[in-house]
Amino acid sequence: MKRSALPRSSVYGSATQIVESVSPSLRNFCWQTAICAIRSLHAELVLYPKPGLVSTIDNGSHSDMDADLFMRSLFSLRHYFRDMAHAGSEAVTFDGLKDLGLQAERRMLAATGGINTHRGAIFSLGMLCAAAGYCHAQAVVLTPENLRYVIRQQWGVALHDHASPSVAKLSNGIRVTHLYAVSGARSEGAQAFPAVFEIGLPQLLQSLRRGRDASDAQVDALFALMAQMTDTNIYHRGGRAGAALVRLAAQDFMQLGGTGHPDWRSTALACHRLFVDRNLSPGGAADMLAASWLVYQLTDTVV
Repeated sequence: MKRSALPRSSVYGSATQIVESVSPSLRNFCWQTAICAIRSLHAELVLYPKPGLVSTIDNGSHSDMDADLFMRSLFSLRHYFRDMAHAGSEAVTFDGLKDLGLQAERRMLAATGGINTHRGAIFSLGMLCAAAGYCHAQAVVLTPENLRYVIRQQWGVALHDHASPSVAKLSNGIRVTHLYAVSGARSEGAQAFPAVFEIGLPQLLQSLRRGRDASDAQVDALFALMAQMTDTNIYHRGGRAGAALVRLAAQDFMQLGGTGHPDWRSTALACHRLFVDRNLSPGGAADMLAASWLVYQLTDTVV
């Protein structure tokens, strides 16, 4: 696809009012996109072993979260992902998309009693759903390259501004980015999600090509993300020492061959116990894993 085939962003108002009288084709696409997003978050939840993270087996490093809480949160987001795909199909401005995200965040917090289960996923998967909706409306083939290009072309400037300290609220992630001079979720968005398109998705495809099943490929992708990306969740819980421990443990796992190693499960479980003992939880990597699996589901990828 030639980049010139993608029209420039149109200026729309707020996306808080989603028009229901859309074509059956678009309505079906938006719902299918939402289903893929929910499936991606569910796949991340049930994945195990998954160092330090909540699963259906245990709560990882979290005393305030469990799988049931995550399921309630997931259920609260189903309409949000549909609405983001529709908003993207109408080239809604970033401010409009942000309005939808803030509404989804309020629904999530109401469903979880104020506990932040999916704030990062609301942002990252929501932007990917919007990009998918835009591609559908413009008859652009859904490939990873096109999705990433649309994010940059349509909302790149606004995403860059969103990542700047002048518009940033003092969330834990933003405090960490200032304290340790590291990048966070907003910076990921400003760069059109390099962790997804340059780490998570390539590792998924590589593992699948080598004969791994979906679950094992997701484990490999999670460890690849932990080994390479900056995760402000880790810095918040463990500082620089915790971040170094996570990176080295994940690098060791991948250097052993990931899930291709005969004893990979015991190695991953040992890493899980270590993270729980140190109260470490790579939530940012988990969000990027779910986003990577969403892109894999949505796009024409060759395994």
